[in-house]
Amino acid sequence: MTPEFVAQNRRRFLKFLAASPLATLPASAWQNQLVPFEMKDAKDAISVNDFEEMARRLLPPAHWGYMASGVDDDRTYRANIEGYKKIELRPRRLVDVSKPDLKVDLFGKTYDSPIFICPTGGHKMFHPEGEVATARGAKAKNALQILSTVSSSSIEDVTQARGEPVWYQLYVPSKWENVETLVRRVEATGTPVMAVTVDLLAGRNTETFRRFRRQDTRDCTVCHGPGEPGTNLAERPMFKGLDMKGFGMNPASLDWAFVDKLRKFTKMKIVLKGIEAPEDAKLAVEHGVDGVLVSNHGGRAMETGRATIEDLPEVVDAVNGRIPVFVDGGIRRGSDALKALALGAKAVGIGRPYLWALTSFGQAGVERALDILNAELRLAMRQCGMPTLARINKSAVITHDSRS
Repeated sequence: MTPEFVAQNRRRFLKFLAASPLATLPASAWQNQLVPFEMKDAKDAISVNDFEEMARRLLPPAHWGYMASGVDDDRTYRANIEGYKKIELRPRRLVDVSKPDLKVDLFGKTYDSPIFICPTGGHKMFHPEGEVATARGAKAKNALQILSTVSSSSIEDVTQARGEPVWYQLYVPSKWENVETLVRRVEATGTPVMAVTVDLLAGRNTETFRRFRRQDTRDCTVCHGPGEPGTNLAERPMFKGLDMKGFGMNPASLDWAFVDKLRKFTKMKIVLKGIEAPEDAKLAVEHGVDGVLVSNHGGRAMETGRATIEDLPEVVDAVNGRIPVFVDGGIRRGSDALKALALGAKAVGIGRPYLWALTSFGQAGVERALDILNAELRLAMRQCGMPTLARINKSAVITHDSRS
């Protein structure tokens, strides 16, 4: 092959590339190997990431910023995603993986997959049907759904749409009488599990959200009153009937004595959401908690710079099999879910991916997001020679700590 031949063909290729629509793609599209395309139906999505750009185009700046924001410089939000990229999978061959089984039992209820719907606030910011559309999507795929305290739909409406009780996430009211009223209301719907959020008790600094909100020229008080969505508590369905005047939620004074008090007050299972340190995981067991959810609020609580997938093994070791451990934050692929399961998680939660899908196509989007992630998880399980969740263990992954 002569130098002249190489040069001639190189010129031909460059001319072709210059005339191609691919030449107009942004550098990020090449880097991520994602070619933009128009989605007219939820089924057009190839990965859950396809919903992200569509959601960004559809949402007003303040609503997008509320969803997209981490805290401070958003390092922890990004760390959650990058953490999974630092873990490698170990393929195994000649194992019968013809019938992969994703079913998981969570406190006596069987779900079709260990991938569940995390509590996120105000779904009507993203779609007119809000949490009701999410519930119908989760029902169609028999996926666990946890409803947020700052939901824009009531637990009664969501339970009706789901056709059975969901789990409930509790932001703790500052006034104990309000805690009692809210817990009794939730119990009346048959809710079996309450996930108490403990990672926002010290407050947070959502810079990205505040920057996006400044770009929004709409009158936001039409939707949710002044301040961050969810801060006008009296307008939220789950706070109706409560004396919230002069009282807020997530008091900085909350301690383990509250956990003991709540444990005695309700027969619901209690999961602490926001546990990251092994010391706190051990205390959770000692105080009679039924499970812990390793979470940094999607990078929206504190700028630790550490991913939840990095916290997970320490928490799993600390509880030593006495209670189940769940994890959320940064799940973007079914293979991410497998990595978390291999490191000891009982189930893994998604937040932003299903919100992108909900924004884009409502119930159908939620269903498609779950379908994509479950298909990817099923494929990863097959490649790793682990046809059931019970077979998944640490041998499926290679971490920096496990390298020889």
